Amino acid sequence: MAEVKIPRATAKRLPLYYRYLNILHDGGKTRVSSTELADAIHVDSATIRRDFSYFGALGKRGYGYDVTNLLEFFKNILHQDRLTNVALVGVGNLGHALLNFNFHQDSNIRISAAFDVNPKNVNTIQGGVPIYPMDQMIKQLRDQQISVVILTVPTNVAQDVADQVSEAGVKGILNFTSRRLNVPDGIRVHNVDLTNELQTLIYFIDHYDHGSDD
Repeated sequence: MAEVKIPRATAKRLPLYYRYLNILHDGGKTRVSSTELADAIHVDSATIRRDFSYFGALGKRGYGYDVTNLLEFFKNILHQDRLTNVALVGVGNLGHALLNFNFHQDSNIRISAAFDVNPKNVNTIQGGVPIYPMDQMIKQLRDQQISVVILTVPTNVAQDVADQVSEAGVKGILNFTSRRLNVPDGIRVHNVDLTNELQTLIYFIDHYDHGSDD
């Protein structure tokens, strides 16, 4: 299938569609309408139809969408038809939580390696994941052909670590630090600032009607 360029907002909703289609499929449902999807995931039906239209004719007027076919389509688009190994850099409190998070429950993603400076963590296995010293990071990322890294290191070392994983050839960084990273072209960074998200939520509670911004 040719590569499809879609808006960022649409791309962010694709995992949501995939997750709910899995629920429908597991429940034995064979078809679903955009209105039913809208009611379930709180995204209006016009937005769903527009999102799906970027990929061609995924459904039929008067019939809706075939759940199995749509699920297989999104599985392919999101590369959930194969296992994706990612690495975790920084095994502090948040890092430990992520190591024990069951990514497999909702996706085909696995943390296969972690890296840390704490002697108590290095050369141990936690949550089924081996933890290596930082001086082995570039080699291990290359040897294991890991292209996505989760960054949960202290803010003051975030850029230095980003430089190192960039050297190792990663293509994506999920950045949980408050530092905005400078990376070479060809590497995508997604920032997850928990403090910022909480402050934004509090603002929305005070200034907007209840609902979701998805």
